[in-house]
Amino acid sequence: MTHGAKPARPTKRYGLNDLAALRNDLKAETERREAERLAAKQAAQRAQEEADVFRSSVGQVSQLRERNHATLSNPRPAPVPVQTQLNDKAVLEASLSDEYDVDMLLETDETLSFRRPGIGMDVIRKLRRGEWVPQDKVDLHGLRTEEAREALSEFLRRSVRNGVRCVRVIHGKGIGSPDKLPVLKGKVRSWLVQKDEVIAFVQAREAQGGAGALMVLLRQPRT
Repeated sequence: MTHGAKPARPTKRYGLNDLAALRNDLKAETERREAERLAAKQAAQRAQEEADVFRSSVGQVSQLRERNHATLSNPRPAPVPVQTQLNDKAVLEASLSDEYDVDMLLETDETLSFRRPGIGMDVIRKLRRGEWVPQDKVDLHGLRTEEAREALSEFLRRSVRNGVRCVRVIHGKGIGSPDKLPVLKGKVRSWLVQKDEVIAFVQAREAQGGAGALMVLLRQPRT
C-alpha cells in the first residue's frame, strides 16, 4: 500500500432479504401512485357528471349585457292629487245655487227675514233693533253675479274662522241697474239661506243701508 493513501471502503453486499424488501417498497409506491391517479380520475368524472346534470336542469342561459340593473315591467301608479281633490271638494261644498227656492223659508214680514229652526223670534227682533252690532261687512254692490257669489262665500268663511258673530252684507238697491231693479237682492238672500254658518238675517236699518243691506247672524265656530 502506498504511503498516505486512504484505505478503500468495503463494498456493501445485499442479501436476498434486502432485495425482497426493496422490491416490496417499489411495489407499494407504485400501487400508491396508481390509487391516487384513479381517485383523481374518479373525482374529475363526478364533477363532470354533476355539471351535466345542472346544465340539463337549468337549460340554455345567456349572459346579461348589463350588470347591477333591473328593468321594471310594471309602471308606477300615478300620484293621487289629494290636495287638488280637497280643494275641489271645498269649492263644491261652498258652491251656491241661483235656482234655490228661498221664498218658503223666509218670514212673512215686511223685510222677509230668515231664521233657522230652533232660533227664536227674539233673535230676529234684536237684529232688527240693532242690538247685535256688526263686527265686519262686505260690499257686493256693483259686482257681477259670479264675483258677488265668490266674495260672499269667502267673506262668510273668514268671518266664522275669526269668531265674528254679526256682519253686514251690502247688496245694493238696484238704483244703478238698467231696469232699476236690485239684481243681487234676491240672490244674496238665497245664497245666505244655503250657508250653514248663517243662522238668521234681517233687512238692515236705514242708518245701516236699509233695503240695500242685510244684518246677518253667524253660527259660533265649532271647537
